[in-house]
Amino acid sequence: MPVSKCPKKSEPLWKGWDQNAQKNGLRHRVFAVNGDHYVGEWKNNMKHGKGTQVWKKKGAIYEGDWKFGKRDGYGTLSLPDQETGKYRRVYSGWWKDDKKSGYGIQFFGPKDYYEGEWCGSQRSGWGRMYYSNGDIYEGQWWNDKPNGEGMLRLKNGNRYEGYWERGMKNGSGRFFHLDHGQLFEGFWVDDVAKCGTMIDFGRDEALEPTQFPIPKVKLLDPDGVLEEALAMFKKTEEEGD
Repeated sequence: MPVSKCPKKSEPLWKGWDQNAQKNGLRHRVFAVNGDHYVGEWKNNMKHGKGTQVWKKKGAIYEGDWKFGKRDGYGTLSLPDQETGKYRRVYSGWWKDDKKSGYGIQFFGPKDYYEGEWCGSQRSGWGRMYYSNGDIYEGQWWNDKPNGEGMLRLKNGNRYEGYWERGMKNGSGRFFHLDHGQLFEGFWVDDVAKCGTMIDFGRDEALEPTQFPIPKVKLLDPDGVLEEALAMFKKTEEEGD
């Protein structure tokens, strides 16, 4: 008695092709239409794990961690130097959702760099900024600018300690004029000292002390006078608004 067998059901060829085309695991190099290319690990057709991305237009290179197609984890971003043609490091640190987030170091130039906290690719939190002119700011940041408590130390040794807002001295603070042996303590608005007191401070160690010392204040309550002047200033500012 003849036995009939049902033929095996074969999968369409396109399914095999599609499966082979899925990017999973390590790939040596994958090019985009615009010339960008990526070497590294994939998961479900997305960059995931360790990998290196090269952007053709700007020549930028990112080496580090990826998560579901975005820079996430620790990584380094580099750009070609226009003068030397060699790559220079621009940022090294932590990323989240394709943006600088957490602790990192950003190089703005050969002598300008920031080390500290980031949020959404902006300097936010605690950080220290080194400027090319020799000045150093250390303190709190918000929206990419000094904001909160911080200290600015100038190249000549003078320094400001106090409050900042929108990148400018705002609020109570002290400015040490160490080159002249004086200390100013008062209140600032948009980098301008509005009221305060000036006293001698370290005149004996000053490089260029003032010709004469500051005479002693003979007010019965100098602190009270300063507080009253500050209160009057704040009141005037509020009325002006």
